[in-house]
Amino acid sequence: MAVPTRILAPPLSSPAPTIPPPDRAYPNGVLVRRLFGLAWRHPREFLLVLGLQALLLSFGLAGVNFIGLGIDYVRALVDPRAPDPAWWPGFAPPAAWTPYAVLAVVSGLILGTALFRSLLNYLYAVAVARLVHERMLLTLRTELYDHLQRLSFRFFDTHGSGALINRVIGDVQAIRVFVEGVMLQSVILVLSLVVYLAYMLWVSPPLTAACLASTPLLWLLSYSFSRRVRPLYLQSRAMMDDLYRDLGESIQGVQTIKGFAREAWHRERFRRINGELRAQQRDIFRRVSRFSPSIGFLSQLNIFILLAYGGWLVLDDRLPLGSGLVVFASLLQQFSAQVSKVAEIANSAQQSLTSARRLFEILDAPVEIRSDPGAIDPGRLRGRIEFRHVSFAYDPAAPVLQDVSFTVEPGQCVALLGVTGSGKSTLLSLIPRFYDPTAGQVLIDGRDVRRLDLHALRRQVGLVFQESFLFSSTIGANIAFGHPLATPEQLERAASIAAAHEFIKDLPQGYDTPLGEAGVGLSGGQRQRLAIARAVLLEPPILLMDDPTAAIDPATEHEILEAMDRAIAGRTTFIVAHRISTLQRADLIIVLEHGRVVQLGRHDELVRVKGPYRRTAKLQSAAVPPLAPS
Repeated sequence: MAVPTRILAPPLSSPAPTIPPPDRAYPNGVLVRRLFGLAWRHPREFLLVLGLQALLLSFGLAGVNFIGLGIDYVRALVDPRAPDPAWWPGFAPPAAWTPYAVLAVVSGLILGTALFRSLLNYLYAVAVARLVHERMLLTLRTELYDHLQRLSFRFFDTHGSGALINRVIGDVQAIRVFVEGVMLQSVILVLSLVVYLAYMLWVSPPLTAACLASTPLLWLLSYSFSRRVRPLYLQSRAMMDDLYRDLGESIQGVQTIKGFAREAWHRERFRRINGELRAQQRDIFRRVSRFSPSIGFLSQLNIFILLAYGGWLVLDDRLPLGSGLVVFASLLQQFSAQVSKVAEIANSAQQSLTSARRLFEILDAPVEIRSDPGAIDPGRLRGRIEFRHVSFAYDPAAPVLQDVSFTVEPGQCVALLGVTGSGKSTLLSLIPRFYDPTAGQVLIDGRDVRRLDLHALRRQVGLVFQESFLFSSTIGANIAFGHPLATPEQLERAASIAAAHEFIKDLPQGYDTPLGEAGVGLSGGQRQRLAIARAVLLEPPILLMDDPTAAIDPATEHEILEAMDRAIAGRTTFIVAHRISTLQRADLIIVLEHGRVVQLGRHDELVRVKGPYRRTAKLQSAAVPPLAPS
């Protein structure tokens, strides 16, 4: 069951890492193979893209050759001493054709090739968009969201929501850069270079060797550039996480910011974070700006060699002008254009591989809380809960619960009392298996919760939080969150139990009234009553309430307590509470200190003995009976 809000807030000392894992955890080769694997999940679209690119390359070569033939034919017409054009086998024009007819046919072939390549370019763009946007990105976002829903609260305790949103949106978009700007461009680059190189070697091996002498230096520069900018891109994505987090907190905490007149401070903080990101990006751009011209210079150097050496070969009649030098020049330009893309590909690769590391960190995060292979469906639970020597810790050096043991019979109401940090919310979170104990057992109806099917368990545990989250939907949809197929009668019954039906029916649209973000427009008491209605709609045998009356006024507290009385009837209920008015309703009160059970009993028992419960009662009420005789 997906839970909108955590019962357990992360400890203040919990680290919130934003830097992705070290490179050694995800080497570039591993990342590239996994990204290629994502594309290969859609083989038909992937092969179509490659096939269209092969056709584009073939017709590009054909068009260049038609131009070369046309030049050689014209040269032969105007200079009888020039060599005859090298017509392709079976392509030589009939002797009866006039020169104008031959030129018209050759020109028509050049134009037809260009038009067909334009059509292929259009089809290629459509095929790439379908592969990337309609297949890969959709699949990847869905998998990320699905995996996030399966991860335990421990993962969310150490990853900020802004950073996760940035990864699911921003980093997934960077995968598009990899597919379009790295993967496909690399395939095109390799395919083009192989074809162009083979063709240039066929035209003139010496000229090819001379023009491509600088290629090893180009690859060396590209490798060196990639190694230098990789850590910069890692740092950039981490800084972007910080920017997202600051923006999210500023929006969510706007009331606090305005209430304390801290707008100017937050504006300056955001400006500083944004400025640091800009400076870091400027450093990357400066390096890219130096790298790209270096690659371009090496490419132009090849053209210089071509004109010097190739021109001498033509003058010495060792190389045709059209099908030799002109075709070679065109191929070399395209070869150089592809090689010059190495800079762009290397830059895009570092960006996208950095994002890929962050995405795979999420996809590879272990699902700590899951149903065991032999998990059983318990059917309808009775609600007998036993903690048997349970201990729990987020950090092994700082235990939160220590050797907690107690038993609750079906239908009993249990109240948890203790100062902040004593382990109350943690104890609640172990019942629906938001976490597993580090030692001991939590049993429901005599069976360890780890042996129960997780979905079946959580469907039978109702949750009411101190500040319950409401979605931007209708009131009815919020109540029916755990049971979307609930009938109007079921919704009204749940709302009546929660003392919410009266105020709902007075709204202009009743249960169809839309709510703003987080239930804006409703009072705290109204939001809590909707949360209680949502919890009891499924008729859960177990109900967990995490201090539901903490942030409301006394008048509203009376309404909530009445709703709670109806909600807990017949259910095993755990209530985290600090007010005696709530604690008195419990069949059993558990007092926690430093993660240990220090008192256990009913209100009328605990109030008569020395201890934290009696001190709490004295602070809230003058009617405290005398101490029981020791």
